[in-house]
Amino acid sequence: MGERPIPPGEGSIEPVGLKAALEERYLAYALSTIMHRALPDARDGLKPVHRRILYGMRLLRLDPGGGFRKSAKIVGDVMGSFHPHGNAAIYDAMVRLAQDFAQRYPLVDGQGNFGNIDGDNAAADRYTEARMTEVARLMLEGIDEDAVAFRPNYDGTTEEPVVLPGAFPNLLANGSTGIAVGMATSIPPHNAAELIDAALHLIDNRNATTDELLAFVKGPDFPTGGVVIDPPAVIADAYATGRGGFRLRARWHKEETGRGTYLVVVTEIPYGVPKSRLVEKIAELLNEKKLPLLADVRDESAEDVRLVLEPRARNVDADLLMESLFRLTELEIRFPLNMNVLVGGLVPKVVSLGEALLEWLDHRRDVLIRRSRFRLGQIEHRLEVLGGYLIAYLNLDEVIRIIREEDEPKPVLMARFELTDVQAEAILNMRLRSLRKLEEFEIRKEHDALTAEKDGIEKLLASEARQWKTLAWELGETRKRFAPDTPLGRRRTGFGEAAAHDADAVSEALVEREPITVVVSQKGWIRALKGHVADLASLAFKGDDELKLSFFAETTSKLLVFATNGRFYTLEASKLPGGRGHGEPLRLSLDLEQEADIVDVFAYQGGRRLLVAAKEGRGFVVAEDDCVANTRKGKQVLGVDGQDAMRVVPAVGDTVATIGENRKLLLFPLSQVPEMARGRGVRLQRYKDGGLSDMKVFTLADGLTWTDTSGRTWTVTELAEWQGERAGAGRLPPKGFPRNNKFA
Repeated sequence: MGERPIPPGEGSIEPVGLKAALEERYLAYALSTIMHRALPDARDGLKPVHRRILYGMRLLRLDPGGGFRKSAKIVGDVMGSFHPHGNAAIYDAMVRLAQDFAQRYPLVDGQGNFGNIDGDNAAADRYTEARMTEVARLMLEGIDEDAVAFRPNYDGTTEEPVVLPGAFPNLLANGSTGIAVGMATSIPPHNAAELIDAALHLIDNRNATTDELLAFVKGPDFPTGGVVIDPPAVIADAYATGRGGFRLRARWHKEETGRGTYLVVVTEIPYGVPKSRLVEKIAELLNEKKLPLLADVRDESAEDVRLVLEPRARNVDADLLMESLFRLTELEIRFPLNMNVLVGGLVPKVVSLGEALLEWLDHRRDVLIRRSRFRLGQIEHRLEVLGGYLIAYLNLDEVIRIIREEDEPKPVLMARFELTDVQAEAILNMRLRSLRKLEEFEIRKEHDALTAEKDGIEKLLASEARQWKTLAWELGETRKRFAPDTPLGRRRTGFGEAAAHDADAVSEALVEREPITVVVSQKGWIRALKGHVADLASLAFKGDDELKLSFFAETTSKLLVFATNGRFYTLEASKLPGGRGHGEPLRLSLDLEQEADIVDVFAYQGGRRLLVAAKEGRGFVVAEDDCVANTRKGKQVLGVDGQDAMRVVPAVGDTVATIGENRKLLLFPLSQVPEMARGRGVRLQRYKDGGLSDMKVFTLADGLTWTDTSGRTWTVTELAEWQGERAGAGRLPPKGFPRNNKFA
């Protein structure tokens, strides 16, 4: 055993609860993620990394129209001065700001390979070059005029802006997505001109409702176009609450190719979907035979997107084909809306459309006030200097003499001409070449102009109404650059409605239509054999299991499963396991209680009526359409005590035949059985002991038919002695009726 470690300091150990320590550290991490990484600021719509990239580019003087610099240089400067994280993270953020398919209004002008809509990555930062766009210049406008507050950078060697002046509604115009700890944000891009129109309306009417603002902002405007198919009420609710989502579909059209044939051409794909992955997915579904209406897919894109979809046949409905693709592929996506932003740069909050715009407007007013005060200070300083210049001009020879002869000319000048420190310093720092410019007229002219400007700024600072009026003028000027008739400002995303299709037609469009034989075993295992197989003698089952029932269907069929608990369940035939093995237990696909058993399985045909009955002989007629269940839990149709649902047969004919375990046969008119959607039903046959053994519905004129245990078919037409009323006891069946009391 070694010596016990000596605690540091004075030897005291302070116990800390693990829970408290973990909570404190995790909270610090969560706050750091929320504040400094994942959520954008409501004022400029930027996360810290984007703000630092733009400010770093500003310091490198990478203005629009100027020269480009290597991306590696920009990333290195940003990393060294402002953002002490990995260079890959900074470069990835910068690349996204340059991609015109990711940003509605790109903030970085990239030269070189900055990735593409197929999902390919950008070239390494040593190969690409960048500079700011006009939008980025707007975001930084006035930053040298004390427009925003600065704070020390991470190591205190320089300063960085807390927020950018943001003369462009960037939060909503370019959108933002991010995942923090315990919260996330997702804001789609919008049209800048529409946002500015809404902001101008808010300046005049600060309490405008979301509905009023939606007269200007129609909805998202994605850089990749597409069609939003949500109803206006859904869009309005999303913007009012700040939470919701938008269904975005690809834009497509038919191209006639002659002789009644056509192609579907997709020209715009949903935002954020890599085109190559989309094409791969469609091709994969084609190979798996999950798109029976589609024959081929080709990507013929060059500069513009052009996906060509070839239908299987000329009579295929193009709308139905596209509906099947919208359901199975990313030709339709749901873009979530969660306007969770940092209000005031500090508090995470989910804001409505109006609140988001007001945050930006209030910030712009603060910027206007700060810039005005900064300019006022400059003017006052210049007026003071001009006053000194005027004195120097009027007494030029004396000023020159003092400067030449005195050891310390500054205090002498101040005493002789009653100058301030600033005025004396300005005179002493004046260059000789400036002497020729020192004309009284020029000085007084500049003095008057600055005095008038000072007066205007003071009036602006004193009047909130003037501030909003100035702001409205600035917004009007910005709007001109992004007007709907400009290439950048033109709306790209349209609005439409999803075409209404019959649900069965759509489900058929998703499955290749092929014949199958459904096989169900006594123990409830199900499988689907390919084709219509009549001879099932060679079929193998697990252990002591055996065939319960089989029937022909198609892959597009729906199957109805009736169980002893009186419930109907629905299965898709296309999802049944293949016939190579033993299949799967039905219970894997249904929420069926352990004590319940399968009564019958059959293909749904639609429009039929079914007769259902319980063991005790109660039953009723139900429409087959009322038996279709939408969930795994099924649909309760027949009310039963325990697990005694017994039979379900098609109600085709005019007479019901029931036979009990007591071997009594009863025939009565089907019209005596009520039609219900659900319930316990009425008594079909009365028993002293035992219960119902079998039943069938037939046409009396055709006679009663049954099949005996040898497979022979019997038909009896003289049935008067078994005919009676519903709920009768019945009589022994005709000679030749099977001993198992079954009709088949």
